Amino acid sequence: MSPEFRRDDPLAPGAVEWIAPGIRRILCGNPGPFTWRGTNTYLIGRGEVAVLDPGPVDDAHRAAILAALAGERVTRILVSHTHRDHSPGAAPLAAATGAETLGFGPHLTPAAEGEGGDHTFSPDTRLRDGETVEGDGWRLTALHTPGHCANHLCFALEAERELAPEGVLFSADHVMAWSTSVVSPPDGDMADYMRSLERVAARGDRLLLPGHGPAHDAPGPFIAALIGHRREREARVLEVLRAAGGPASALALVPAVYGPVLEERLVPAAARSLLAHLVKLEGEGLARREGERFLAA
Repeated sequence: MSPEFRRDDPLAPGAVEWIAPGIRRILCGNPGPFTWRGTNTYLIGRGEVAVLDPGPVDDAHRAAILAALAGERVTRILVSHTHRDHSPGAAPLAAATGAETLGFGPHLTPAAEGEGGDHTFSPDTRLRDGETVEGDGWRLTALHTPGHCANHLCFALEAERELAPEGVLFSADHVMAWSTSVVSPPDGDMADYMRSLERVAARGDRLLLPGHGPAHDAPGPFIAALIGHRREREARVLEVLRAAGGPASALALVPAVYGPVLEERLVPAAARSLLAHLVKLEGEGLARREGERFLAA
């Protein structure tokens, strides 16, 4: 089952897109293989505004945020998770505006482990699963959705109808329309990710606003396809592991699992995702580990 990705995103870095009367998007100019055209920053509310995911430390992006909010006041800076393309911009934006920062907490994986983590961020206010943040005419509910990152939050929006449509979920990097999410141990956990996907699927939202790429206005079928895709990939990983005939590393299994069409530059990320599947299979008793390699149980 292959998800139908949406990659058409004409928004220019620094430009402002009005998604609804109370929701604006500004694109940071940090394109890359994992950020697509850049990180999305969302401005929520009017007059007194919350900024979601200020992105990396980027002077041009911060200037674009402040210019878009001329005559308004930033009251809160929300961070979905502590990867370096999402949270480092919180500190300079807070210094410029005096706004408090909010997030699940600091990065949970030690600096010596994993990659891409922002170990400088510590929110003024920690948000736990189900806690809310309110502004004039809107309320955001924090949903702890670990998997891509252990401290990842999605934010469900309740708003007056004139501010935004019903069923809006700021899905950050948990669900993106342009690509599957990277799940890289130890901070990424495939078992957690699948549980979090099921949780979001059960919500029945009408619009997903992700951390990278365009919005998705048909979340139900899309998330179902993402879940099916991950399950098919895991079945293939187990099949290849059983056929290997001996211990094998995640990297060694990439060609057999992904096939010859995989671009060389994506092999390291594919190996990390494959490792996440192997760790999940190990936890379920279907694989066992020998050092850095795995065997079918």
